[in-house]
Amino acid sequence: MRATIYGVLPSNPTHSARLMAEHTGIEHRMVWLLPGLHPLLVHTRGFRGDTVPAMKLDGRRYQHSRAISRALDEASEGPRLFPADPSRRSKVEEAERWGEQVLQAVPRRIYRWIAASHNSFRTQLAREVGVPAPGLVARLNAPVARTMAGRAEASDGRVRETLAELPATLARVEELLDARVIGGDQPNAADFQIVTSVRTLLCHEDLEPLLRDRPAARWARELMPEYPGTVPALLPAEWLEPLRA
Repeated sequence: MRATIYGVLPSNPTHSARLMAEHTGIEHRMVWLLPGLHPLLVHTRGFRGDTVPAMKLDGRRYQHSRAISRALDEASEGPRLFPADPSRRSKVEEAERWGEQVLQAVPRRIYRWIAASHNSFRTQLAREVGVPAPGLVARLNAPVARTMAGRAEASDGRVRETLAELPATLARVEELLDARVIGGDQPNAADFQIVTSVRTLLCHEDLEPLLRDRPAARWARELMPEYPGTVPALLPAEWLEPLRA
């Protein structure tokens, strides 16, 4: 059995799917799509939705990280992604749901605001994917970047609000760590769902110095030592003030 996972390098849920496939031992290959154009490109692979991650496994197609976690768990003959005990599984599923529906949007919103606002960053992304003429592609991709930012509610005000709420958001991760819902000896679906969102925040040169000493940040680096790419310091300094308090 072999899986093909489609995603984009900046996508935290794409890396959740990748880590889950690695954990379960299911053979897989990653297909990296160009950020911004991936909604169209994923359609050309036969998927109905326009989001990543998207996975083909055993002749079936799956989209969204929670659907993928269940498909991989059911297919795995090795480590599992969900506890066998019903009570523990319920807690893992609740944490995974929060990770997908709430936490996942936090780095996405910040990231897309930067991509829509800075041509230099779009050029960096195009260069990382390896497309020809990255500067030209970045300029042409500006309307797409603005559209994607709108879909993530990445307005100035909403991003500023998201940054102000970030300490409370990470406190929720740390509550789950204290309760051992995540952070146990054997990582589960909630670990992989949540860790990529925290880990990608640490790739922001603006945010890493302000977050590095938090328990959530230390856990994320232990579980996921490497995360591809860096985001230059492009957020307005005054938006970061709540994180310095």
